[in-house]
Amino acid sequence: MAKPTKRRVQGGRVTPRGTRPENEAAPRVPVSAEKISPIWVPVLMITLLALGAIVIVLNYVALLPGDTSNWYLMAGLGLLLAGMLVATQWH
Repeated sequence: MAKPTKRRVQGGRVTPRGTRPENEAAPRVPVSAEKISPIWVPVLMITLLALGAIVIVLNYVALLPGDTSNWYLMAGLGLLLAGMLVATQWH
């Protein structure tokens, strides 16, 4: 069986080489090299994460007032979530 012949495409580059888009008129402003978070951000993050973990563990071993409750579990998960949200603001 014979191979099909390749079709040659006539034409070439549509735009001249080395051109830039016209919308790049404004110079780019450099982003500040270092953003430093205030000291309270990591402290709050670690505190919330630790409190959430402690509440969940204390609920699991039944050391919190009352019986084991889903409300304690939800509070612990809420504290963990709050700690993760604060972690997104840490630079």
